[in-house]
Amino acid sequence: MSKLHKSLLIIGVILIIDQVLKIWIKTNMTLGQEFRIFSWFIIHFVENDGMAFGMALPGNYGKLILSIFRVIAVFAIGYYLYRLTQKKETTNGLIICMSLIFAGAIGNIIDSAFYGLIFTESYMQAATFVPPGQGYASFLHGRVVDMFYFPVITGRYPEWFPSGIAGKSFIFFRPVFNIADSSITTGIIALLVFQKRFFKHEGAKQ
Repeated sequence: MSKLHKSLLIIGVILIIDQVLKIWIKTNMTLGQEFRIFSWFIIHFVENDGMAFGMALPGNYGKLILSIFRVIAVFAIGYYLYRLTQKKETTNGLIICMSLIFAGAIGNIIDSAFYGLIFTESYMQAATFVPPGQGYASFLHGRVVDMFYFPVITGRYPEWFPSGIAGKSFIFFRPVFNIADSSITTGIIALLVFQKRFFKHEGAKQ
């Protein structure tokens, strides 16, 4: 199997899993609904307007700017990934990492670009499919579906902490995320950990 075919396979598998799960959540749960798999593993349906793990830019223009940036970034990553697949010296590890990042980015862009067009709102009832353009938002203004919540550690900050947080409850890990977020994060972490191995041929050329 060529590097390009390996990359396409990874991207395809992640996108299918990501979108099937998101669509199931969207059409079977209401916003804020949750059920526990384990005490530390909860399926909790939320939507966000922004980046991975619920981060966002404020306002409608912030949402539009972020969506356009995502599209540009995906084209850039896709072009770079394609170039990597054409080089003999590119390691499989680097191809896997970039494919994970690319697939995750596309997965969240699909939500942002199209979910607002084809789904009704998820407040008080599960969303349903509607003809394109009759959904809850316009193109590039849809919300990203998140569902994985891992409150692994819960407790309270010690009283000797600064007064703003002393005695208050805390949860680790608080962000709610999805398969696409996990794919991006895994790819980036692996790149940082194994960068010397992945880019050793670049150093040899200098």
